[in-house]
Amino acid sequence: MEWDLLWKAVIIVLGGTFLLRFAGRKSISQMTLTQTVIMIGIGSLLIQPLAGENIWTTLLVGAVLVVTLVGMEFFQIQSDGVEKVITGKSKIVLENGHLHEKNLRKLRLTVDQLEMKLRQQNVSKITDIKWATLEPNGQVGFELKKDAKPITFAEFQQLQQSLDQIMQHLGIVSHAKEQNTEEAAQDLFTEVHQHEHSVRPPKHLQ
Repeated sequence: MEWDLLWKAVIIVLGGTFLLRFAGRKSISQMTLTQTVIMIGIGSLLIQPLAGENIWTTLLVGAVLVVTLVGMEFFQIQSDGVEKVITGKSKIVLENGHLHEKNLRKLRLTVDQLEMKLRQQNVSKITDIKWATLEPNGQVGFELKKDAKPITFAEFQQLQQSLDQIMQHLGIVSHAKEQNTEEAAQDLFTEVHQHEHSVRPPKHLQ
């Protein structure tokens, strides 16, 4: 067994981890085309020392690739034109429930592929979508129509306040506030902030 392969493997793991850490924290699904190409290049490059290539040359070339990537990202921050050339822009693929066939053809995206991406984001009807875009990283972003959006907590509170006012006007006592107060008193995060239990547990479990 060649012992030099062991220390080469250790250096490859440490050096590769440092290079990828420096390159950024994006997952594969969040990477742009340029980032994906460079990451694949680094992955292929790091194997070369095990095939007999010089390990320090390999790490140096990997560092150059990462510095190139960081430099390109910096220039994209400084200029929209550079960002458009390197990364590209989002493209509209759906508008008010209707397909943008021209953009779909340009993107070489089939309707089945678009529907698959929407199903993965729990969208059941294309007609519920106000806008949908294909992002540079291949993900689909969308906005639902107003009547298809789920209710938010703020909207629920407004509805509850309106109901309370109606019930007060009719002389009906609402127990919702008492219930909310009781639930707030048992909130686990409030206990952390106050450094004590709002509802005291059994002594043998404290």
